[in-house]
Amino acid sequence: MANAVSSNPNNLPLPPGSFGLPFVGETLQFLFDPGYLARRIEKEGPIIRTHILGRPCVMMNGPEANRFVLSTGMKHFSWGEGWPVTFREILGRSLFLQDGEEHRRNRKLIMPAFHREALRNYLSSMEQLTLRYLDKWVVKGEFAWFEENKQLTFEIASELLMGSKPGDDVARLSRLFTELTLGLTSAPVNLPFMTYGKALRARDDLLKHIEVAIHERQQNPGTDALSLLVMSRDEQGDALSMTELKAQALLLLFAGHETTTSMLTSFCMSMAQNPEVWAKAWAEQESLDIEGPLTLDAIKQMTYLEQVLKEVERLYAPVPGGFRGVVEPFDFNGYHIPKGWMVLYGIPAAHQDPAIYPEPSRFDPERFSPERAEDAKMPFSLVGFGGGPRICVGYAFAQLEMKIITSYLLRQYTWELLPGQSLDYVLFPTLRPKDGLKVRFRRLQ
Repeated sequence: MANAVSSNPNNLPLPPGSFGLPFVGETLQFLFDPGYLARRIEKEGPIIRTHILGRPCVMMNGPEANRFVLSTGMKHFSWGEGWPVTFREILGRSLFLQDGEEHRRNRKLIMPAFHREALRNYLSSMEQLTLRYLDKWVVKGEFAWFEENKQLTFEIASELLMGSKPGDDVARLSRLFTELTLGLTSAPVNLPFMTYGKALRARDDLLKHIEVAIHERQQNPGTDALSLLVMSRDEQGDALSMTELKAQALLLLFAGHETTTSMLTSFCMSMAQNPEVWAKAWAEQESLDIEGPLTLDAIKQMTYLEQVLKEVERLYAPVPGGFRGVVEPFDFNGYHIPKGWMVLYGIPAAHQDPAIYPEPSRFDPERFSPERAEDAKMPFSLVGFGGGPRICVGYAFAQLEMKIITSYLLRQYTWELLPGQSLDYVLFPTLRPKDGLKVRFRRLQ
């Protein structure tokens, strides 16, 4: 379906679409109009030409396109050259933006922090932090859940990935990450009062915090991911430099809580909106007859909860897609994409394809039951955490964390959505309800 070409010997056309206005292209529609991509797909099909974030871009949508970008056609793409300059400057040269041998080496160094034995060691700390926040939420009674989830997931990431002590300046650091994240999709204007300028200052403050943590881990290594990175050596016996360690640690903290926050918030909203699903998820938890601390074996038996989380991922993917830079031109489905362009693979089009997921707007965890297994119809039709050789390195960590938190929520608590709030979703930098999901929360009697 796709093949590498040196220029355009097949004389194929560019994908349909337009480049929009001079300079800005269609960036404003892309960032601020939730219906923009769906309308473009309906009008022009799944492969669309545009100009966003300062570059010509082809938006590739659907499972087939996902498979090409994430797996079979990877040689045509660069991660480092694909993401906008804001990502590259704010997140630094971390695993997220690396290619080739550099990426292979650093992914190999990071992976032990996410193996099964490491996850087993994380379970108790995740559980204790979760219980502390649940107690706090009961006392609060009413709150906006997105921000609370953000602080919880950030504290889990800080303690388990960075070795921070519980409660270490969490609220301030979480706010710094909020400022950093907002800068990723802002105009790259480094002025103190601009969103991007604030993001860069937040990044610098976070890197100072991380550098202190690195020095501590060098003196007293533990079992957290940062300690493993500090102690790791590559095949040549070389350690990561301070600059490399800081970039990787910043990425671990960023990726370790942003998408999980979005997913947990969407889970809480979906349960309140779908009481029949909530009742079935609660019944599964009751049937497991869990007493005392959770175990990996108990979590493994939460098969319906896993289906629910997959449906949350499908219908409320935390991010709308991923960027790549085209380093080798290619043909795809009758169109030619030149070298130097940017590619955006879109997640919602695959997740809401009615040929794969009938009635795609309906929240239905049974899609992922063994009997239906709708995602198995076509590879790369569920890619909320990426896919292929570079699937999210922290995917298992996020799944464990979400199952612990949601298991406790289902077994011991109830909540309702407060009236008079907007549940419309904001797309960037990660998906979230506009008003943060305001709820009334209490413990089950």
